[in-house]
Amino acid sequence: MQAIYAFQQEGPESITAGEKQLIVSLNKLYELYIYQLSLIIELSDFARRRIEENRLKQLPTAEDLNPSLRFIQNRFIQQLENNREYLRRNAAYKINWVDEEEMIRKFYNLMREDEGYIAYMNKTSVSYADEKQVVELVILRLFSESDHLRSYFDERNIYWTEDFDTAVMMVDKTIKGFKESADEYSSLPTLLKDENNSDGSEDMQFVKHLYRKTLINSSDLNKVISDRASNWDLERIAIMDTILIKMAITELIEFPSIPIKVTLNEYIELSKEYSSPKSKIFINGVLDKLIVDYKEEGIIKKLGRGLME
Repeated sequence: MQAIYAFQQEGPESITAGEKQLIVSLNKLYELYIYQLSLIIELSDFARRRIEENRLKQLPTAEDLNPSLRFIQNRFIQQLENNREYLRRNAAYKINWVDEEEMIRKFYNLMREDEGYIAYMNKTSVSYADEKQVVELVILRLFSESDHLRSYFDERNIYWTEDFDTAVMMVDKTIKGFKESADEYSSLPTLLKDENNSDGSEDMQFVKHLYRKTLINSSDLNKVISDRASNWDLERIAIMDTILIKMAITELIEFPSIPIKVTLNEYIELSKEYSSPKSKIFINGVLDKLIVDYKEEGIIKKLGRGLME
């Protein structure tokens, strides 16, 4: 959706160039995800350094000499820190937080003041679920609420401006997916579910095909929308609404294995996130009319039981 919007706003000079940028943006999204994982580890490393510094004070307190090691020994963070796939990606991206100590310090202080973190540290004992929960409900929440962190990533890469929340969701998926028995060879989530398929990624083919077909047929799809948008001049319809409708039409026609309901629901959800409050009603109305017409004309052809419903 974002790539199609960029193209229509006089972005790439050709569909092929736009497709290449789209693939780069997907790769950059995964890089942002690894950056966010590394920030969790960096926070733990900072806590470890603070403990060592406090022990070396001239007049250390009893707490300085006998600190709680619970957070720096968090089993989930240790699993992540030793994960071979994470280490390989981290090295490839050359991630380094050495110049961002002040930001890390701020996160550390906010974390220590958080009620969830305090409860975690004060428990008599903690389970593996508790250790994952403090990362998910305290640390990841602090990251997602930080405007400073968003600005930091925005400044580092133009592709990360719109990808911050998606990367957070991927980190959340990683936390939920890890098990206590996970070892250094456990897999991290891939951006595309069939990314490691030796025959090539079906998901990537979907991305390319949807992008190309939506743009190639854009003029024809404008007419389709105009014919079914009663009392609406195409120029008065929000650009994002037309893009979402075009993508939905393309998906309905070009992908016979995707159920109609799935396509309809996905694009209505996207409209809630990226368009105006009333867009979902408008998009749903246009697509409902179009689906009825296309079924009667035999334009929509689905392969499989129940996919036409």
